Amino acid sequence: MEWWMTLVLIFICLMFLFVIGVPVAFSFLFINIIGVYVFWGGEAGLTQLIRSIYRSVATFALLPVPLFILMGEIMFRSGLAPKMMDTLDKWLGRIPGRLSMLAIGGGTLFSTLSGSAMAGCAMLGSVLVPEMEKRGYKKQMSIGPILGSGGLAIMIPPSALGVLLASLSRISVGGMLVAIIIPGIIMALLYAAYIVIRCLLQPELAPSYEVSRPSFSEKIFLTCKYVLPLSTIVFLVIGLMFLGIATPTESAALGALGCFVLVFIYKGWDWEAMTSSISHTLKITVMMFMIMTGAMAFSQILAFSGASSGLVKLAGSLDMHPMFILIFMQIILLFMGVFMEPLTIMMVTLPVYMPIIKALGFDPIWFGTIMLINMEMATTTPPFGLVLFVMKGVAPPDTTMGDIYKAGLPFLVCDGIAMGLVMAFPWLALYLPSLM
Repeated sequence: MEWWMTLVLIFICLMFLFVIGVPVAFSFLFINIIGVYVFWGGEAGLTQLIRSIYRSVATFALLPVPLFILMGEIMFRSGLAPKMMDTLDKWLGRIPGRLSMLAIGGGTLFSTLSGSAMAGCAMLGSVLVPEMEKRGYKKQMSIGPILGSGGLAIMIPPSALGVLLASLSRISVGGMLVAIIIPGIIMALLYAAYIVIRCLLQPELAPSYEVSRPSFSEKIFLTCKYVLPLSTIVFLVIGLMFLGIATPTESAALGALGCFVLVFIYKGWDWEAMTSSISHTLKITVMMFMIMTGAMAFSQILAFSGASSGLVKLAGSLDMHPMFILIFMQIILLFMGVFMEPLTIMMVTLPVYMPIIKALGFDPIWFGTIMLINMEMATTTPPFGLVLFVMKGVAPPDTTMGDIYKAGLPFLVCDGIAMGLVMAFPWLALYLPSLM
């Protein structure tokens, strides 16, 4: 059988399993069992599959994933994040779209403490949306900024998806996490610029109101009490890794330990918050690792069947500029983001995409950064973006899914602009890794 026929058959079977509702992990497992039996020689192939599954998760490179998720769960369930938001609110004057800007600033800071876009959206939505509604904010300016900034958890370390992408692609985890910092900041700045411009043109979207003016000393006190201690967590995770003092795994462990210590200092031992955080972390981690084991074996099947090498040769023989091939790959990812969640998209496409990217001479870390921006867009792309449904759960009862879709579209445009900038100027992603 020709390699392209094998590839088409595999993907048709995989998509069929997704459509009929088979869980992603079990879909990959079923395809892998059939694949290894055909391409790896019967029972010997099944034995090799078991070994491959074990090796795919028995690696220190994946340890940051549960630790990053645990950090976000602790911050979300302990109640420390809302206190940080209240402190940031003290520093904002009567700027256009004040609460929307608070959502962007708070979401960006929370992203440095959490590897979960859904946790960020849930926290921001439950804290800010009721206040925005009370102040007369339209849904475009109350829901939209939270959809945008909540997804920044993918683009600002610690990023669980960033670790998974690096592990699947066999590239530096530390380099990948550092590479997404500048693009993530650019996305936050684009969100803020959009809010200010839109509110200046249409003030009725975010009516101004009188705010209390705390003294400078009070703002400094609250910042030292609630923001600076949290910034030490950021340094433990990003700073130590960037300086080469700690590996990504060690940085993640220090960050999780720091979160436990902060919760104990501020609130004492909150047993309910701790057990809930650990329970949800275990559930998410097991789900991610089950999918990943299937995806790693899936990539090996593509290699043994000749599909990977066939795609590489095809890409090299195309009479077009490599950048057009890259753009076409991103368009496919955007289309998949309409129907699938980011982790599944990565598992399906990375085994196919990475050999092509390396054959075309592109830097894998640069491509990984572009792909993560695309995955951030997938979380807020109608109709099935995961963050959209989280927002529906915390939004006021009169909010429809149509309202949420409409509110998120301008921020998807900002994401597209950020992706274009990173594609046009690769140094935006590669400068910080070059300093490590």
